[in-house]
Amino acid sequence: MHQDAERVLLTEEQVLARVRRLGEEISRDYAGKELLVVGILKGAVIFMADLVRCLTIPARLDFMALSSYGVSSRSSGVVRILKDLEQDITGLDVLVVEDIVDTGLTLNYLRENLCTRDPASLKVCTLLDKPERRKVAVAVDYNGFTIPDEFVVGYGLDYNGRYRNLRDILVLKREVYTRPAAGDGGCAGGEQGV
Repeated sequence: MHQDAERVLLTEEQVLARVRRLGEEISRDYAGKELLVVGILKGAVIFMADLVRCLTIPARLDFMALSSYGVSSRSSGVVRILKDLEQDITGLDVLVVEDIVDTGLTLNYLRENLCTRDPASLKVCTLLDKPERRKVAVAVDYNGFTIPDEFVVGYGLDYNGRYRNLRDILVLKREVYTRPAAGDGGCAGGEQGV
């Protein structure tokens, strides 16, 4: 376990077993169709890579990058598209792959934005869901795990760009994400999620 972690929330084995089941479920639901899988950068990359390898249907990939954080760990609620899709989604079956959903603000914005582009269907798959932090009701069609309101890292999830490469999903020690960062005037935040 990493020195900055309080404990392991989900092991690599638990995560990969659930990802396989999600891949089977999505493949059944989209049998006979081709799916455009849209990964939300950067957190969903590892999850998305494992998930698409579990699909038994044709799938194309694209990516978007969104920001609602600025330089802190607290969501500002204002969402910006940093990288948009490279292809037109009109008439396509689209599956958005996200690492974690908690407040719902970013996902709500994303769903509304993508729906204006006239996809044939639009569904969301998230690795982790923190429903007790929800500020906006959002539909999650495929969910890996429902987790408590704790700050988690690993398997693509980060804090300040670190810990994405850890294989397990770990609860980060509170003092790691609440300590003042250099140059922030002691205003480091302590929240996570979209």
